[in-house]
Amino acid sequence: MFERLELLIGQNIEKLQKAHILIIGIGGVGGYTLECLIRSSILNITVIDPDTFEITNLNRQILSTRTVLNLPKVTIAQKRAQEINPNCHIKPIKAALKEDNLPQYLSAIKYDYIIDTCDDSQTKIALIKYAKDNHLSLISCLGTANKMNPTSFKITKIGQTYNDPLAKKIRTSLPRKYQNATVVWSSELPKQKDALGSLCSIPMSAGALIASYVIQELLK
Repeated sequence: MFERLELLIGQNIEKLQKAHILIIGIGGVGGYTLECLIRSSILNITVIDPDTFEITNLNRQILSTRTVLNLPKVTIAQKRAQEINPNCHIKPIKAALKEDNLPQYLSAIKYDYIIDTCDDSQTKIALIKYAKDNHLSLISCLGTANKMNPTSFKITKIGQTYNDPLAKKIRTSLPRKYQNATVVWSSELPKQKDALGSLCSIPMSAGALIASYVIQELLK
């Protein structure tokens, strides 16, 4: 099923199939990231998320349909992967990742790449510190709410971010030695709203960008 991919990267496809990826947060951005990785021959993926699907997820989360409302996101992620590629091994973990349980989940398996698409800023800060201190490869997704321009996404170090309130919050909380953490973020100024609005193409674009970046890193 990956003939078109092999035409592009040849025998390097084996590097992707041997890799083990961890995705933390399998909602809007995480769901699209998972979709891209599965369709790029990644076979081993662990997904961590504490939530179930709600009706408000339908406008932006690829894994959400009316038939899966109230079901665990990680369970549906596993089912989706199997429907695309039966040889894909998804390990679902229904849990909330926090600073005090990071070692429990991140040291159990040697991951080739960790993808942070969770929506908890304190967890993101803890992940950046843990990854740096333990020499782990990590990319974190920052703010996607209240934005409408998918072409504004970039991948840089967190110290280079601007126009992103979440990036600022995390950046100013990190000591200097963590400012080289790799992040995907949007330079678009968010629309001023009382609540967090969302447009489907924004998390979709962020997820595709993350997956593309990780794939290219694995192929190096």
